[in-house]
Amino acid sequence: MLLLWIGTGLNLAAAGYACVSLWAWFRCQRAPATHQPDRTGRAVSVLKPLHGAEPRLYENLRSFCLQDHANYQLLFGVREADDPAITVVERLIAEFPRLPIRLMVDPRIHGANLKISNLINLLPLAAHDWLVLADSDISVPSDYLSRVTAPLSDAGVGIVTCLYHGVAEGGFWSRLGCLFIDDWFAPSARLAHAFGSTRFAFGSTIALRRETLTAIGGFGILCDTLADDFWLGELSRRAGLRTVLSDLVVGTEVSETRFSALWTHELRWLRTIRAIAPAGFALSFVCFTWPVLALGLILAPTLPNVLLALLGGGARVMRYVAQRRSTARSSHWHDIGLTPYRDLLLLLEWAVALTHWRVEWRGRELHARNHAPTRYS
Repeated sequence: MLLLWIGTGLNLAAAGYACVSLWAWFRCQRAPATHQPDRTGRAVSVLKPLHGAEPRLYENLRSFCLQDHANYQLLFGVREADDPAITVVERLIAEFPRLPIRLMVDPRIHGANLKISNLINLLPLAAHDWLVLADSDISVPSDYLSRVTAPLSDAGVGIVTCLYHGVAEGGFWSRLGCLFIDDWFAPSARLAHAFGSTRFAFGSTIALRRETLTAIGGFGILCDTLADDFWLGELSRRAGLRTVLSDLVVGTEVSETRFSALWTHELRWLRTIRAIAPAGFALSFVCFTWPVLALGLILAPTLPNVLLALLGGGARVMRYVAQRRSTARSSHWHDIGLTPYRDLLLLLEWAVALTHWRVEWRGRELHARNHAPTRYS
């Protein structure tokens, strides 16, 4: 009897999540744009910390050089004088001579988080008070800056952030990595947002005013923090400012060509999420639709549970199809057949992520369970 109840509970939870996440996706698609693109020409400084020759780095950085925004500067920062990213930036400087682009090479390290060290070094070069931070592997449309900075005109807004979709560049494993983003991470973020949560901020984009950054303690307060993007948003919220999730979805490169690289990368993500929201992470197994439904049916092979499994599986397939029909991406439609394997791998990663807190990031071993920045704690 106990196994029957457990199996039924698993089927209810997994099917319920699949259906509600499908509803959240449609709700997001039908929501009207809350902010019109900024056409006032308010000056913006874009800070891009770089590290190494990442796949499609030139194409991704070039998309920031093609903005229709009237007044902005691009700031690129590296730590090493022989960093391959320098060649890419120099190519862009030559290609866009009229665009204010600056390259900074500064080896100073201000803490365990090398990305934040890079941003600390870059900030003095920022000529403007509206700031946009974006990871190096992000690609954006030409109206990106106009759209993500528009909400900053509201003094009550602290940061603006963007969801992102995966761009597969490395074959099978990168396609599986795209499903991690598109079929698990993004739907769960949309679902949280649909129920009113704004407890998020993504490295894909963080737009904020300089005064907000100063008020929360500056980049220095994050120099030993792993989840720096989340904490920029969290500290802003604790200061009484709102977080806006833009309706713009940007692209992020997924370039893993080996299972080991994908495993390490995703385990770092999951342990970071666990550190930020331990209770929610512990319950997130319900998001792994296929293995949870299968386990529920094994434990409770009854007709109601078969119907629940069909409902949950159908909602999962509908969400996958709807997401791809709504975008111009050349997605692998047959990747829908990979979703059971994707969910099973996620379930295994989730279980391993519960075992300890250490993560590998850019050649360093860090502890995901670091303490929150204390300025507004």
